[in-house]
Amino acid sequence: MLIVQGLKKSFPIRAGLLNRTVAEVRAVDDVSFVVVKGETLGIVGESGCGKSTLARLLMHLIPKDAGQLVLDGDPVGEARGVMLDELRRSLQMVFQDSASSLNPRLPIEQSIAYGPRVQGASGSSAKAQARSLMEKVGLNPSLFGQRYPHELSGGQKQRVNIARALALDPRLLILDEAVSALDKSVEAQVLNLLGVLKRQLNLTYIFISHDLHVVRYISDRVLVMYLGQVVEIGPVDAIYDDPKHPYTQALLACRLSMDPEARVEAAPLAGDPPSPVSPPPGCRFHTRCPFVEEICKTAAPVLGDVLALAPERHLAACHMVQPGSGHSRAPDRVGVH
Repeated sequence: MLIVQGLKKSFPIRAGLLNRTVAEVRAVDDVSFVVVKGETLGIVGESGCGKSTLARLLMHLIPKDAGQLVLDGDPVGEARGVMLDELRRSLQMVFQDSASSLNPRLPIEQSIAYGPRVQGASGSSAKAQARSLMEKVGLNPSLFGQRYPHELSGGQKQRVNIARALALDPRLLILDEAVSALDKSVEAQVLNLLGVLKRQLNLTYIFISHDLHVVRYISDRVLVMYLGQVVEIGPVDAIYDDPKHPYTQALLACRLSMDPEARVEAAPLAGDPPSPVSPPPGCRFHTRCPFVEEICKTAAPVLGDVLALAPERHLAACHMVQPGSGHSRAPDRVGVH
């Protein structure tokens, strides 16, 4: 459904009396992946790894420096391709901060109806659609339609944001930390709602979250980002049961357990990520990796042809999984581990 190829985005750092660019933050650095129709692709990684910037690039909320988006076989934003207004009818986004995403001066019903009105729907039609969507997300339109955002709880605001995102009948929803600000009981309700809506409306999701338990619950495939790059991608069970990249292994080792005996005595991952202004040479994770060798410091591992990736394939950008890479833990040939 969606092909992302070589996406890059850097933010300039300006200094001096003339406000000149002295450096650049490489927020998203050559990211490629595909999204299959009907799936939920989870995206995980530490804060600052580029997840939210990637989401905004997909929505064209910020301009990209390089790369290409292909929607249903047509390039986005090019002549004879998909124009931005068509892209935003197919893709919509639910943001993390449910409160600031809503206009405090508009009643809930008008907020949801705003998108269809902008796209040319009549007032009565947009209102009817807004009331229908409120029912779909579990809000009684007679009770909540004329309320303002400050009169709603956090979970109710996020339901409104989901309804507003669905108002243009999109086929793909980008959910950027959509449940992270909610308490666990409300989070479970919203996650179940997302599952119901996906089945009813034949939706595709890109689900961005820090919560690895939530990602496993909702996702079909998982993409792991580190310092602006994709380091691992594969089916959710393969990622969680047999992670190949040391960074993914460390992330999963940080998960909290309900078992009081499963205590974490030592931090699975120590130190802060390197600066995205000047990332280290070779593998970007080598400064924190317990298996680092000389090859990791000099040569960047290759993820593989992620654009030709079948949904069941599992790829990792690590010398330890690449045959003949020169790492002592690497297999000698394909198929040998």
